[in-house]
Amino acid sequence: MNWTGCPLVEIVPGKVSGAPVIVNSRVRADDLIVNRASGPDWLAENYGLPIDTVRAVLAYYNRMQPRAPNFFRAPSPV
Repeated sequence: MNWTGCPLVEIVPGKVSGAPVIVNSRVRADDLIVNRASGPDWLAENYGLPIDTVRAVLAYYNRMQPRAPNFFRAPSPV
């Protein structure tokens, strides 16, 4: 996922090995996406992030989802 257009995500060389993280945290943006099925309240509580930040990051992902690689998409119902 390309996070460069999301103002809530930053890439800082040497911080979490240069992975995209939520601004002012060490939480990888991709971790929120991988665990999004747990819901925004759970993500905010377990990652120590403001709920508004979590919702905004998830909304950005949803807008960009058609461009996301398949491994970030929810599995198709069987």
